[in-house]
Amino acid sequence: MNKVILIVLDGLRYDVARTCLGYMEGLVAAGRADVRKLTCELPAMSRPLYETLLTGRKPVDHGVVSNGVVRRSMGDNLFARVRAQGGVTAAAAYHWVSELYISCPFDRHRDRILVDGTGDITHGLFYWDDHYPDSHLFADAEWLIQAKAPDFLLLHPMNVDDAGHKHGGDSIGYRNAARTQGDLLARHVPDWVEAGYTVIVTADHGMGDDGNHAGPTPQETEVPFYTVGFRLDPEVVLNQTEIAGLICRLMEIDPGQIPSFEEAVERL
Repeated sequence: MNKVILIVLDGLRYDVARTCLGYMEGLVAAGRADVRKLTCELPAMSRPLYETLLTGRKPVDHGVVSNGVVRRSMGDNLFARVRAQGGVTAAAAYHWVSELYISCPFDRHRDRILVDGTGDITHGLFYWDDHYPDSHLFADAEWLIQAKAPDFLLLHPMNVDDAGHKHGGDSIGYRNAARTQGDLLARHVPDWVEAGYTVIVTADHGMGDDGNHAGPTPQETEVPFYTVGFRLDPEVVLNQTEIAGLICRLMEIDPGQIPSFEEAVERL
């Protein structure tokens, strides 16, 4: 089973990623990574798109169509597919991920730390404050990788989204939060690649200039999709609903009910 890290930079829109993620752009310029523009599903909101990224289904199909729909995920998901085939899963993520794939509602005293879980996620470290420092969350992911060696890890920092809501998507505060995430990627991704992980860096949705997101404008829906360790044919139009199937393909596991990804993948 090949190992994959999926990094979802919450609320990071495409144009800001391309101007602020210096390390990722350096990898692209050196031919060691690839990047493309991806259009997220609608509504362009967090909880619906976490479920889309991890199940391969549109919000109108999986039913989590609002941040206010608070329930467990229904049907197959990436964590469950990896566990079903003997793999170890992990998440350093916002507590809504715990609610979707572990238990609901989230209890911060009971559910903050998960070790040797028997459900879809084997190990997890979860936070609930949107301003929980991204530096701390990357350290949480680092601990999970070094201590538990997961086959699939979700890393999901929130500070860009938080800055966007406070300052707007076309602001110094928002861009500086993205630059901070770019520096954190520079500090951690090289070691993760050296450890044998394929890395995907993307976002759930973008951010409007007015400091919000939900609808179909480019600022709200256009997100980056960086790949480290492989590239896709540039002629292939990748949909957000295909990411889960692509990860199954990269890990060489049975996708189960997740829509399969049939396009060619070129390893770098």
